[in-house]
This record gives sequence, structure tokens and C-alpha cells, in this order.
Amino acid sequence: MGLEGRFDEDAGVIRVGSDARQRYHDSRGYGYPLEGNEIALAPVEAAHLLYRGDLDAVVDSSGNRLNFRSFAAREPGERFGVRFLVYADLRSRGFYLSPAAEPWIDAPPEGPTDFAVFPRGKGPGDGEIEHALRVISERTDVPATDLEDGVLAVVDEESEITYFDVSPRDPTGSSNPDSSLPNNCEADLLTDRVIVWEPPRDLYEATFYGQPLEGREYEEPTLQCSLLEATYLAERDAIDLEVETLRARGEAVEGERFGRRLAVYTELREREIVPKTGYKFGADFRTYADVESVENLGHSELLIRVHPDDHVFEPRDLALDVRLAHGVRKTMVFALVDDGEIEWWSLERLTP
Repeated sequence: MGLEGRFDEDAGVIRVGSDARQRYHDSRGYGYPLEGNEIALAPVEAAHLLYRGDLDAVVDSSGNRLNFRSFAAREPGERFGVRFLVYADLRSRGFYLSPAAEPWIDAPPEGPTDFAVFPRGKGPGDGEIEHALRVISERTDVPATDLEDGVLAVVDEESEITYFDVSPRDPTGSSNPDSSLPNNCEADLLTDRVIVWEPPRDLYEATFYGQPLEGREYEEPTLQCSLLEATYLAERDAIDLEVETLRARGEAVEGERFGRRLAVYTELREREIVPKTGYKFGADFRTYADVESVENLGHSELLIRVHPDDHVFEPRDLALDVRLAHGVRKTMVFALVDDGEIEWWSLERLTP
């Protein structure tokens, strides 16, 4: 026997009686229990049951019997369309999920989260959440302040869904913890780079600062350093240039972006990670966590893009960054800078 639901306009749910609790909630994780065997469904849950033919109709306050088409046409909620697509996709992959809100679940995830996705084989009553999931369309911008540990599902204009694993990052390394910097090496500022004359070989070969002016064939290297590298070295009296001069040149070349990038560069070095330019990957830095020597240098692990903490991401740019990083076997990390304080977030493609 088919069941019908009744739209409770005040509560924003669809109430279903008869044996709905056993049929929908207990066996398949839809809705939350009311009195007796009655349950309440979120609009997206009711729509999925209508779509599958498991619910005959939803009756609205005017007595109209709505099938899936007419129910969806009412668009209960401005993001109903994209939320339904993601809900249906994850259900088709064997996941149970529910709105990330009480009373569907206890202690729902914080932040702008749409669904709680449960581990395979588990439901809302088991007390475990696999993913806190947020749903947006490809035209919805994402403020950096809204980033939360969880999954971001982006629905494009052709209703394809891309899932991103978003997580806080704590970059660490073990590059050259015992290496020391030289003292007041002679150096010259040349427009947007610095030449370091007669540095100790370890400045390049062990700690990976700069690039030899002579290329790979050198006896004693003369190093070309970026303004970031040179400013960092000058702050530690490793070269004989004034820090203020280098900072001023960096700001003249890059504007306020230079200060943010210098803060991130400094933090990475202090975490025993070697940052090098990420220009050829379209990023600010590529990083090496465990440098023992340039001769035995492995692949870089992270691509880092630096933004102010109030940056607003466009989903298309996120997709480009993550796809590029994945294509070169790296992880995309965003460093969000606020007056010297840095938050680190990684984004990776996820296949549920």
C-alpha cells in the first residue's frame, strides 16, 4: 500500500503516518520520528521518495496532491534543486544522509553545512558522521571565512557534481634542522632579485636558497635569490642588505601581496619546509618538506596559494587549482593571512 505525506507549512516538513517509521526511517534512514509510527521528512527527503516512487504523493495545505514533478516545481527553498541533486547522487552511491540539523541528528556539525553523511552501513541513529557536507552551485562564491572541515559539493550548470575534501592543514617538515645561515654575505639588489656573492655552498646545496647564476656547472656558486628569499635572509643577517630596502622593493614590485607572501614564506621556513616559487604551476609556492640536499631533491608535495583572510573564492577557480595540483601529484593548500596570522586549508578532489 502506497503512502501519502502531508505538508506541514509551519514546520517546513512533510508528515507521513501509517507504518512510515518502519518503512522509511528505521530501515532506510529517512526523516525523524514523531508520535507513534509517524515521521517528519525534510522537503529534499520527501522529493527523493517521490522520485523513486516510494511515496505516492504529498498533499499541500490546499488539498492538492503533488507528484515529484509538481512538488519540485514548488521549489521549497531557494537551493532545493542543487541540494536534491547531491542528495539523490549520494543515496544512489549507497550512503544514508540527513539534513545537518536537529532533530534529524543530535549535535549537528557547525558552520554552513547542508547534510550529515553517515558511514556506509550506518544511519542517523548510530551517532557517527562520515562527512559534513555543504552544497553550492558553480555560481556561488565561497568566502574564505566560510571554509569548514568537511566536504564541499559543487553542482555545475549541467548538473554534474564535483566533491572537494576541505580540511585544515598543519604543514610540517624536517628540512635542514641543523643547518646554519652565513653571516653578512655580500649581496646586490638588482631590480626584482638579489645576487649573493661568494656564499657558502651549503646555502644552496643544503638549505636550497636561490639558484646558481652559473647554472648546474659551478665550482663555487653565485646565487640569484628572489626578493622573498633575500628579505628572509637579510632579516637574519645572512646577507649585507638592509631589510627595509628589500621590503620597500618588494612592495613596489608586488604591492601589499608581498607582505602576505613574506609572512607565509617565513612561516614555512620556520616549520622546516623549503618553499620555492610555484609560478609554473600557477601558485605562489611549491614546497619540499624533507630536503637533505639539492642533489637528492625529491618532488615537491604542496602547491600553496596565498590570499588575504577575507578572500572570496569562485568555485571555478577552486576547481582549476585542485585539478592542476592533482595533475602534478601535489596537494593544493590555501594560506589565508590576517595581520601576520595564517590559516592553512587544503582542498582535494573526493570520490564518495
